[in-house]
Amino acid sequence: MTATDYSEAGERNRVVGQPLSHLSIEVGHFYMDDLVNGVDRIKAQLRKVAPLVKSHTEAARAEYGPGARVSTCFLVDDYFRHETDPREILTKLLGAAEECGVRIDYLAREAGCAEVPSLLDGEPVGAPVRLAEMMAARIVAEPDPGATGRRPPTAESGWLCNGRRSSEYDPGQAMRIARYRPPEEFGARNHSIFLDVQLWSRALEEVAGEQVETVKWSCPFLASIWQLLRLGMIRNDGAVVAKPEPWSGEWPADWWKMPAVVRLNERAAPFAAYRAVSVLPYSYLGIEHAVRVILDHLQPDDEVLAKLRERGAAERIPVAVPDEVTRRLDHVFLGDV
Repeated sequence: MTATDYSEAGERNRVVGQPLSHLSIEVGHFYMDDLVNGVDRIKAQLRKVAPLVKSHTEAARAEYGPGARVSTCFLVDDYFRHETDPREILTKLLGAAEECGVRIDYLAREAGCAEVPSLLDGEPVGAPVRLAEMMAARIVAEPDPGATGRRPPTAESGWLCNGRRSSEYDPGQAMRIARYRPPEEFGARNHSIFLDVQLWSRALEEVAGEQVETVKWSCPFLASIWQLLRLGMIRNDGAVVAKPEPWSGEWPADWWKMPAVVRLNERAAPFAAYRAVSVLPYSYLGIEHAVRVILDHLQPDDEVLAKLRERGAAERIPVAVPDEVTRRLDHVFLGDV
């Protein structure tokens, strides 16, 4: 074995494996306003979810045998409404889920998809993992051969699209009469479905008397990171990110005193899975379309993918792991109540 071969093998061994379920079921999602304002709407939605969890669990067992590993999860929208009280929100949510017969094995925070805190007894220790920044660096936008260079690249603008943008604002457009060129989806079938997604925005905020530029991550971008976590696709220096942590006792008064992912059920199957399905209100269809566009432009970690394939091939009933993350992700959309 040459020195180069040894180095490459050593690097692969640094990537930590992760326990996997066959299927992860996201049992719903509510905007924080829904969680703050009453419980009737939450219960009505969860009653629709309960039979779907049962049917997807049965389908997994039919495919992978009676020992199929299935876990459930719920993502709390604490990133845009951080001022809310976890004690009030989680007591209401988990009480409604129990009443409606919906098991929640893992509870995750949307803010944890931006930064993963390092906690000791509920108190921050050390620097958080800046997960959103880390994943933003993996975005590879498709090149547009007809681009003029007027629009800044995704890394500067925070905008990502699935095709060629309109020529409406091409240089010199105001100085001459030019033929309008509509947007065009790359790889379109017959007609285009063009989507331009904002990944983040920037703003100046006063911090300690100084103006500091801050980044606000978009809901679709955080949701794409959430799906990658569920599919076991993220590592930081080879280590698993946002590893689920058990929780006992009362909920804290501050979301940041909670881990990014909490394990509620000590007997739950693993959080991450080969495949994932999200059962969501119909109003989230646009967001999940944007999520799929983002995931199609995120460069996966080849070593992590190789680990997943090794684990899948070693299952009693082998599980194939495709290159495209979106082929491992399904959605069920329910009519809003």
